[in-house]
Amino acid sequence: MTIVANRITKPITRLVVLAVSAGMLALVSATAAQDPATPANGAAIKSLRSEGSVGAADVSGTTVYKFEADGPPLPRDFIQQPPLIPHTIRGYTVTRNFNKCMDCHAWSRARETGATKVSLTHFRDRQGNELAQVSPRRYFCMQCHVPQTNAKPLVENTFVPAQRLH
Repeated sequence: MTIVANRITKPITRLVVLAVSAGMLALVSATAAQDPATPANGAAIKSLRSEGSVGAADVSGTTVYKFEADGPPLPRDFIQQPPLIPHTIRGYTVTRNFNKCMDCHAWSRARETGATKVSLTHFRDRQGNELAQVSPRRYFCMQCHVPQTNAKPLVENTFVPAQRLH
């Protein structure tokens, strides 16, 4: 009896899976064709940087912000703030196998290049054990360290830096 049931249910199961897959494909295709600036509820996404809504047409006219010129380390505004990057990072590659930042900031190169050495805290794992290399959780520098640009603030900022740092 189970052999007969399997012969009947297998084609039906395949047909159901095929029908559901076709329906999902149609839904995904329709959603992908929709303007990304118009969510499903029909409301436009408003831009903080300019008048109007954000759309595919706006991307081509995106303002390119300039990085600050190379310079001395920038001041910090709060305790435990990761240092800001005082130079451009355009073209910097950071992958699992290569980190452009280490060309200058590695302990073995910092004196020669005049760059700030990577902090000792970057050579500790989660348990506080000292490592011979930069910890994998600290290897991708731009997770915490950011360059400065000439971009105008998106919203009003009333932040006041910590007094002891200035």
